Amino acid sequence: MKTLSDLLQLGHPKLYEVCEPVLESELPLVKDWVADLHNVMQEIRAKYNFGRAIAAPQLGIMKRLIYMNIDQPVVFINPEFVELSEEMFELWDDCMSFPNLLVKVKRHQHLKMNYLDEHWQPQVWKMENDLAELLQHEYDHLDGVLCTMRAVDAKSFKWRP
Repeated sequence: MKTLSDLLQLGHPKLYEVCEPVLESELPLVKDWVADLHNVMQEIRAKYNFGRAIAAPQLGIMKRLIYMNIDQPVVFINPEFVELSEEMFELWDDCMSFPNLLVKVKRHQHLKMNYLDEHWQPQVWKMENDLAELLQHEYDHLDGVLCTMRAVDAKSFKWRP
């Protein structure tokens, strides 16, 4: 079982790599990967009081997999954005891989995403506002992009109060 000490920190080279798709033959591994993601997210919540989702590469699992748990757990396998709104909004973003740093970024207001669930069934989800922002953040991890790389400008960084 992976723990908080396994969470890759800002600057780790794996955080900048593009992840490979999850293969159907790897589906039996997804349950263990999700258990690890859940465990680390719970530790982050206990220590830092935030954390709604986590991407597999943050634990060195270089697969296109996101785990979200707000009201209930949701597993996103091989997610793909199929619509992104032109409307954008700014916010202070945070990340488990650098929990004390906030970064001002712009995100799409609405999006539509296709993905496979933990049973390998195709799903479509339309999201807006904070949920859309959250999934854009996690999706970026799958492409080796951190919110530090999306900062609005050079003054878009601050320490968490």
